[in-house]
Amino acid sequence: MSYGFDLFVIGAGSGGIATARRAAEYGAKVGIAEFDRLGGTCVNRGCVPKKLMVYASHFPDVFEESQGYGWNPVESTLNWEKMIMVVNNEVNRLNGIYQKMLDNSKVEVFQGYGKFVDSHTIIVGERQVTADKVLIAVGGKPVRPNILGIEHAITSDDIFHLKEQPKRVVILGGGYIGCEFACILNGLGCEVTQVIRGDKILRGFDEDIRSEIQQSMINHGIQILNNIELIAIDKSAEGVKVTVKGSGDSEETVVADAVSLAAVGRKPNTQNLGLENTKVQHRDGAILVDKYSCTNEENIYAVGDCTDKINLTPVAINEGRALADTVFGGKSRIMSYVNVPTAIFTTPEAATVGLTEAEARDKYGDAVKIYRSRFRPMYYTLAGKDEKTLMKLIVDGSTDKVVGAHMVGNSAAEIIQGVAIAVKMGATKADFDATVGIHPTSAEEFVTMR
Repeated sequence: MSYGFDLFVIGAGSGGIATARRAAEYGAKVGIAEFDRLGGTCVNRGCVPKKLMVYASHFPDVFEESQGYGWNPVESTLNWEKMIMVVNNEVNRLNGIYQKMLDNSKVEVFQGYGKFVDSHTIIVGERQVTADKVLIAVGGKPVRPNILGIEHAITSDDIFHLKEQPKRVVILGGGYIGCEFACILNGLGCEVTQVIRGDKILRGFDEDIRSEIQQSMINHGIQILNNIELIAIDKSAEGVKVTVKGSGDSEETVVADAVSLAAVGRKPNTQNLGLENTKVQHRDGAILVDKYSCTNEENIYAVGDCTDKINLTPVAINEGRALADTVFGGKSRIMSYVNVPTAIFTTPEAATVGLTEAEARDKYGDAVKIYRSRFRPMYYTLAGKDEKTLMKLIVDGSTDKVVGAHMVGNSAAEIIQGVAIAVKMGATKADFDATVGIHPTSAEEFVTMR
């Protein structure tokens, strides 16, 4: 049969755009549909604007710490409106770059929702197109939990567009998004209370990372209410009132400054795609795919957060490029989900690659060896602050291979990125020990641990 496109992509986020451009490089005729702005969550409502706000939140500490190095005190205040404006200006600039990249790749952009009519036919607005291959790359969206009064809360997406700075914020959720925003807003001068259902933040990460970040957040003035079982939100004359109850029926009420930030996770954004008009299978909204990102419809694929594998932008990009290489480039390739590094842009920052200590003990038992270093970085000695950096290596003693590396502290993401290469290549503890450290740095601790 003859189709209008060799590949049609539903969703122009990081994964969708990467696949479309790579397929076009191989000579495929490609179309892509997007109802919102190009770039998806990462560029518009996630990684990019969040990281810019992380930078903004660090300046008060830098102003204070500079005095330990001989600088006179700095009197400065935050212009929230300007910060929001410049952050969104950068997002707008990136949107333009994505449009140019797609234009240069000769990928046709369709503005609107893409919906399946059948496995080869998609309707976008009033236009109907056909394609030999179809990629679903619609990403995820914030979960709005079933909490009384949740309509009075905003999601993590909305924080980038608040016209006025909230002086008091309640954050619901202890995942990395909630923790990152708690630290950002605290650094920007907001009074922050974080409500979590468990004992600690960051479930799924290494226990030492969880404990170190949580204690540091508390030390920096963030109030964490843990082991919370019931939450109710109500609008009052004072602002948004959040009432929480713990396991012992103890009740506490916190009043937020007109906003409560809900950050309790994300879910695949696969509703209203017309999947019922295909044979594509999904579980709890997450599209099921094989190692080649193919669904049970042989011409329909899915990458990124809508498959709910590892919800990271670089993972979606790599999945998409591997798909294009395999289907259009004649280079069979699959995405490896082993030793994928990730970062948590809290204050302090954290990054990790490989197994947690608990995962390693489950896999290797008593053969596991733990190397840990906790110290005050040189930077803070003259600043007079007792900030700590934590570094941790997890080793399979039977092979001497480093199977996990974790860090909490300044530049953790930058440092772990390099360490991740070694872990991915199967480096041993002896390889780490044989590597000369760069002195004086925090990073050298990774090659000097005993």
